[in-house]
Amino acid sequence: MAVSRAELDRLLVILRRSAREIVLPRFRNLSDGDVRTKSSALDLVTLADEESERFIAGEIGVMWPDALIVGEEGCAVCDEPRALMMAATRAVVIDPIDGTANFAAGVPLFGIMASVVEHGRVVAGVILDPMSMDAAVALAGEGAWVDRAGGRLRALRVAAAVPVEEMVGKAAWRYLPEPARLQAVSGLSRVAGVFDFRCAAHEYLLAVDGNCHFLMYTRSLPWDHLAGWLIFQEAGGFGACLDGEPYDPARPERGLLYAPDRACWERVRSALIGGGE
Repeated sequence: MAVSRAELDRLLVILRRSAREIVLPRFRNLSDGDVRTKSSALDLVTLADEESERFIAGEIGVMWPDALIVGEEGCAVCDEPRALMMAATRAVVIDPIDGTANFAAGVPLFGIMASVVEHGRVVAGVILDPMSMDAAVALAGEGAWVDRAGGRLRALRVAAAVPVEEMVGKAAWRYLPEPARLQAVSGLSRVAGVFDFRCAAHEYLLAVDGNCHFLMYTRSLPWDHLAGWLIFQEAGGFGACLDGEPYDPARPERGLLYAPDRACWERVRSALIGGGE
């Protein structure tokens, strides 16, 4: 049941339509009532998130009527689809706007992400930048590339391996327990630089195109990470949970760490949270 290139192109058309028809018209055009908090003041949802998810889910339902749709906003209300995701014949996981806090603040760093999971295996991933309409895409076993208006622009490749002292990347520590949290904060001085876009979509876009060396997340919810997980690996990189085990979307508390290869992964993990070498 692998996803074909033609099906991937149709999925991209759906995401681009959502961006053009729903997301961008509401960018910097939200009223006070269009923005709400979910679990905390740092966890926002807007009317555009909800409308985008409904549109994408509806269009995917036409393309793949038997697919299980797992959307971030839907799972905030009822988490049953997420619980069923890894057992489904085909599930499509949607983040209708990643980086909602940026979107709500009028900052043009947000994305739309979708991934296709078949029998627990990620087989396709898409990360769309609505501002440029360029997308990073991947099919399992077929590599990763930049898609522009349905055309393959160039192959994606992660950065070359470098010593820890030369690495630049994203490092999150908010959900780490002590003493790992203190270790991560103190370990930041061992790398060349860190950043945080408040948007996993754009952090992945930077990493899969070789423009940073590592990404570290302390939570790994599927709509935020499944697409990036596949694209990063298809671009030649190595990723694993912080404990070294493969990514398990059912266990988001295990976090994720990415690096150019396994040796670099071990070194940056040792620098940031200890263990390993």
